[in-house]
Amino acid sequence: MSQGERGLDELIETPRLQLVTMGEEVLQASLAGDRARAEALLGAALPTDWPPHPEIFALRLEQLAADPGALPWLTRAIVEKEQGVVVGVSGFHGPPGEESLAAYAPGGVEFGYTVFEPYRGRGIATECGRGLVDWASSRHGIRLFVVSMAPGNAASAGVARRLGFTRVGTWRHEERGIEHVYRLEVESAGGPGTSG
Repeated sequence: MSQGERGLDELIETPRLQLVTMGEEVLQASLAGDRARAEALLGAALPTDWPPHPEIFALRLEQLAADPGALPWLTRAIVEKEQGVVVGVSGFHGPPGEESLAAYAPGGVEFGYTVFEPYRGRGIATECGRGLVDWASSRHGIRLFVVSMAPGNAASAGVARRLGFTRVGTWRHEERGIEHVYRLEVESAGGPGTSG
């Protein structure tokens, strides 16, 4: 089944972007270096250095094997609609209510974003983040969101602030070390409680 044949609930659309789920077939093709298959499944052109985070793609395959229903809550390709190209990856780290979020966002979700170098500085990460928050809050009633980043990552911190997130603490990621944790609470389903 191609990405376009999946349910509309899984597609997140913003004015310039489509955030397309990456199922097992896309992840496997990407990790195997089969760019043509991955592009066909995504319906968009890929950058030459695809996949950007092979270790994360492998982890997502494990998550899907354990819970196929987690697909909408995992990594997505950020497709720029006008050009039909993948300009980054974004998405949630897992379904709502993961134990690791209990201290900052019980019942909530964590997400992240990577915009590829040629497309940075165009507001793509901010637009993408708004799309993720709007989708999760309006369609699934999620009220608490977390993003985390290395202390020196000023660009990601700026995106978080524009989205209305506030820094609430730090945690130690097992691979990346100390990260700053930002949280957003949505007042009601349908969008952030504060504008960014």
